[in-house]
Formats: sequence, structure tokens, C-alpha cells
Amino acid sequence: MNQSQIFVDSSGWLRFEGAEYQCAIGRGGLSQVRIEGDGTTPIGIFQLRDGLYRADREKCPDSGIDFTKIHKNDAWCDDPSDCQYNKRVKLPYPARYENLWREDNIYDIIVPIGFNDSPPVVGRGSAVFLHVAQHDYAPTEGCVALARDDLKCLLSTLKNEAMIKIGTV
Repeated sequence: MNQSQIFVDSSGWLRFEGAEYQCAIGRGGLSQVRIEGDGTTPIGIFQLRDGLYRADREKCPDSGIDFTKIHKNDAWCDDPSDCQYNKRVKLPYPARYENLWREDNIYDIIVPIGFNDSPPVVGRGSAVFLHVAQHDYAPTEGCVALARDDLKCLLSTLKNEAMIKIGTV
């Protein structure tokens, strides 16, 4: 692994530069063939994209990754039939989407994982993020989630263009 590559395994552990963090992964485990809605976390090596944060709950994370504020009208299109599939959109939006401004705290800090986004393949999966875990590390819909303090610690050590390796590739 190079100094900016994170590794996530199927047992729910994230490793980076000698540190280990418990994490949540998709309810369907890891998969090389991800399909929209299957609840799996994709296997592969992906770039971490620019992050997003809730400024009303969190200060901008200290990180080499660039962050922008999440607004009440921000969402992520997860509708495979829409031209904005697997992209950030503004509400109101006519197609199916996932709201980024949530009542719970899991999207207070989000880093999109560069899966199926260059360009998106219809139906292959969307909205795969690195984000805050639920207190019990409940499985995600396909994201990788860490405790808030662990996520902030990890982000503070990352540089722009950091990579994440998920599973055994």
C-alpha cells in the first residue's frame, strides 16, 4: 500500500498507516459485481473524492481532502434511469434520490468513494460513501462507515487523491 491508501477487509476493519479502526460495511458483505440496491460494498481500489459536511453540526474536517458544506436541498441521485445517476443533485429533483441532509448523524461527514462514477454504468450502484457509523456499527447499504472520531482522525492524515482498497484485489 502507498502512504495514502486505506484498506478495508470483509470482517469490518479499516487499516491505514499502522492504525486499525472498526468499520461497518454493506449488509450484503463485499462484492465484485455490485447491483443497485443489493446492499454490498464494492471490491476494488477507488479514489476518495471531495468530501461534504454538515456545517450546522460539524466544523470543516481538517484534511488534505477538500470539503464543501451540505445544504438542506442536497441529495444524491440513485435512480438508474436518470441522466444524473450516481451524482449529487439539488432538491426538488424529479427522479429517485437519497437525501444528504439527514435527521440522524451518519451523513454529517461524507467522502464519496469513486465507485461507478467515471462514467456511471446504469444499475451498477450509487452513493457509495465513507461516512459516520451508527453507534452499533449496523451494516450500511454499501458504504464504509466509521465512528465519528475515527473518521475525523483518518481524514486528518489523508492527502488529496487518497485511495481506498476494499477487499482482496
